[in-house]
Amino acid sequence: MTDIERVWPPAPIRTERLVLREPEARDRAAVIELFTSPEVGTYIGGPRAREEMERAVPEVPRRRPGLLVVALDEAMIGIVTLDPRAAERPGHVRPEAGETELGYMFLPQAWGRGYAGEACAAALDWFSEVLPGEPVVLTTQTANDPSMRVAAKLGFTEVERFEEFGAEQWFGVRHPLTPAG
Repeated sequence: MTDIERVWPPAPIRTERLVLREPEARDRAAVIELFTSPEVGTYIGGPRAREEMERAVPEVPRRRPGLLVVALDEAMIGIVTLDPRAAERPGHVRPEAGETELGYMFLPQAWGRGYAGEACAAALDWFSEVLPGEPVVLTTQTANDPSMRVAAKLGFTEVERFEEFGAEQWFGVRHPLTPAG
């Protein structure tokens, strides 16, 4: 059992404008839109085919440890993930790997309003409370300027850069004592 599985699920996490919660049936259309959006797919290998996603996403999108829907006025606008970083991938801050990696994806209509930073800061604060002392890592393409700004705002510092998925990746860490937000 991973660290995140031992403390999952959290009660809904509320910020000034957002709620982070587990997926619900009402999120299905937004989940499909998120993964099929050409804009969202720009830095994650391209959009998925809509037909594939329509078949793959169940009526109630799959709940799993580490996955939070970000909702604004009860409508999903994105997701935040806290997942174990695969040992075989480049980029680690521990010799044995096993770090928790922060991920985030938002619908294009939610971009540029500070929602990613707000949601990720809340998720990181929750994580620091339930798993104190654990570092969190983040990887993003260096070409993804908005994501690089979110990482900096959240207190991540660069560890290294490497080539993966055909692009230069930025790999950073947020140590437990670094304040979010």
